[in-house]
Amino acid sequence: MMHDNKIVLLVSGKRKCGKDYICEKLKLLIGEEKCCIIRISGPLKALYAQNHGLDLKELMSDGPYKEIYRQDMITWSDKIRTENPAYFCKAACDNAPKKLVWIVSDIRRKSDINWFKDTYRDLVKTVRISASEDVRIQRGWVYKQGVDDIESECGLDDYTEWDYQVSNNSEEDSKIAIDSIMNIIKELIQ
Repeated sequence: MMHDNKIVLLVSGKRKCGKDYICEKLKLLIGEEKCCIIRISGPLKALYAQNHGLDLKELMSDGPYKEIYRQDMITWSDKIRTENPAYFCKAACDNAPKKLVWIVSDIRRKSDINWFKDTYRDLVKTVRISASEDVRIQRGWVYKQGVDDIESECGLDDYTEWDYQVSNNSEEDSKIAIDSIMNIIKELIQ
């Protein structure tokens, strides 16, 4: 299978670890002409909003509106994944622009990683971003039973085959993480 990509960067981490921040910084450094951010949650939230008569823009935000529906959205999407584990991954990629670098910012399950590796093979690199619980709390994270203790948050806790693991507890950590990931990307897209 031929692809226009040179790298498909799969990014994972707990809520409020700074995944979106790092992904946006990487996209800015690589440049929009070469890079895009793909969110598996994009088609998931679009279909959920459509089926439930909700505001998609608010569901896509990082605000409180999404938190109201998060638990039900997870339950609903898990039913779809039971029938087709790759449904949302494939939908996100089918609608993604052709770029040298795809950054998939919300990998949450082993089935997500498996689908990308089966589909894009050697182009896939995996990154796990971590931040301490204290730092995540400072960033607004509040533990929620039925969200933080289920597969969508914990499904990759025991995954050990990350290509790269980076810490994001401080501005300095962020800079180091971004620089190290950028070095890898530069090597792969040249």
